[in-house]
Parts: sequence; structure tokens; C-alpha cells
Amino acid sequence: MARSADKKYAYESQLNAFLTLPHSRLAESLLQRENVFHEVRGADIVVMGNDAQRFAEVFHVEMRRPMRNGTLNPQEPHSLAVMRSLIARLLGRASAEKQKIAFSVPAPLLEGDAGIPYHQASIHQMLKDLGYDATPIAEGLAVIFGELGDSNFTGIGISCGSGMCNVCLAVLSVPVISFSIPKAGDFIDSQAALVTGDIATRTRIFKEQGFRLNGFSNDRVQNALTVYYHEMVAHLVESLRAQISSTQRLPKLEQSVPLVVSGGTAMPKGFLECFTTALRANELPVKLSEVRVSADPLNSTARGALMAALC
Repeated sequence: MARSADKKYAYESQLNAFLTLPHSRLAESLLQRENVFHEVRGADIVVMGNDAQRFAEVFHVEMRRPMRNGTLNPQEPHSLAVMRSLIARLLGRASAEKQKIAFSVPAPLLEGDAGIPYHQASIHQMLKDLGYDATPIAEGLAVIFGELGDSNFTGIGISCGSGMCNVCLAVLSVPVISFSIPKAGDFIDSQAALVTGDIATRTRIFKEQGFRLNGFSNDRVQNALTVYYHEMVAHLVESLRAQISSTQRLPKLEQSVPLVVSGGTAMPKGFLECFTTALRANELPVKLSEVRVSADPLNSTARGALMAALC
């Protein structure tokens, strides 16, 4: 989440995850004393956001996701309630009547609808209930808004998140191609955990704390992550090439355009080299002036959504 004050950006975030503990008055009072982000729901204590990871490590259990593949998780009965609580915690109520806000939504999946209209309508209603005048923006386009102002918002923006990779090609801020693929961070974590016998939560923590995408080693977790990173990147680049190649009435781009990648999944050292290698193997039908990872990949989408709200 991004806010603007005195022409400066301020960011806040909460992990999109939760876990449940059996309810007891003692446990509830201890969580309150420790200022743990939680709610009591029936016989469960639901620990949410950043605190969920801490408790998952302590109890060596998988965190649960209120979203899956970029949209509300239909397999989780707590998904709507958890998302409502996370959003309210980050934003609070609107400070003015119908305060403008933009929120990112996934682009259509190449494989078909994944509940995106329902997801978008649900998040919109949550924001409306908090007093906001909310407008959706495709996640890939938000990256372009946040990163490509110097090129008049022309180029390719990619957000590699946990549930999806979102892609947008825009010309002068107008989206020409917008799509998403479900192979992203959660795919890497779950597949690597499957072949190493660990849990995905532990694999994700290892990935975020010290993983480098620089070849194989004697570490089996490192090797598993490397394999599935390469699979994700290859699928992403091939999908981008195929979508641009198959698009009819593609605008004539006389000049080369920039490509920028953002999102937490793009953060490991070596990602850019892996991505550019895949690009060389799948030449795109458009010329690229540069290929880079955002200097602030975790906040790129939020920054772009803020710019869209301020426009």
C-alpha cells in the first residue's frame, strides 16, 4: 500500500497470509498482550499478516492463503474476512468523503477466467465500505505507471508476485496487451517444497533470506528453487513472445521500448541474468531499449496504483 504526503511516498505492507489456532481465553489474552494481529472467529483464533509467518515458523506449519493465483481463494472459508481485516488494517477509514484510491487486479489468465470479476467486485466493496472511491487498475499497467514515466508510459511492465505474473504492454499509458500466468512465487515455493520434503513456508523464507539464482550447488533447496525459477521464467517469456506475436493490429512502434520487472519474486540476485537469457532464446517481435528489475520491486505496483489514483 502506498500513500502520498508532501510529494513523498510512504509504504506499508502486510503478508497476504494467515493461520488458525484453537481458541482459549489464555491464548487470546497472550496475543493481545504481545500486540499480535489476530481476530477470534468461532472456535478459532485467526493470526494474520506479518505475524502469521512468525507463528508458522514457531509451530512448523504451512501458512494459509486468503488469495490463490492472484484472486480470492475459494478453498478458504476465512478468505473474505481475512482480506477485509488486512485491508482495514493497512488503510483505515477514508479521511475524506469518497477519498480516491486505486487497487491492482490481475489481468485475464491465458488459461481462462480464474474468478477475477468476483475478486475485483469483492475488493471494491471492501474499499467502498471503508469510505473510498475505488478504481481498479491492471497490475501490469500499474507497474508501467510506477516505473516508465520517463518513456511516456510506453513499454512493457511485468509484476512477478506470489500468485501470478502479470504482464502489460502499453503505448502512451494505453494498454495494448494485458495478461497473467499462474506460475509465480507460490508455484516455485510449493514445487520446491514438494521435491525436498519441506513445507512451502520454510522454502519461501529460505528464498527471501538468502537465495541466489546463480546455478546449482550442494544445497538441495537451492537447486530445487533454481529449477523452478527457470521453469517460471521460461514460461513467462514464451507467453510474452506468443501474445505479442499473435496480437492483431499491434501499434507500430518506431522506437524500441523499455521492459521493467517488479514484484517480490524478481528480487533474488541473478534473476535479471536468468530473465535476459530467456529473452535471448525467445526473441520478441518488439525491440527493447532496456531490460531491468525495478529498484524498488516490492512497492512498484503500489506506487503505480497511487499515481493512477492521483491522476
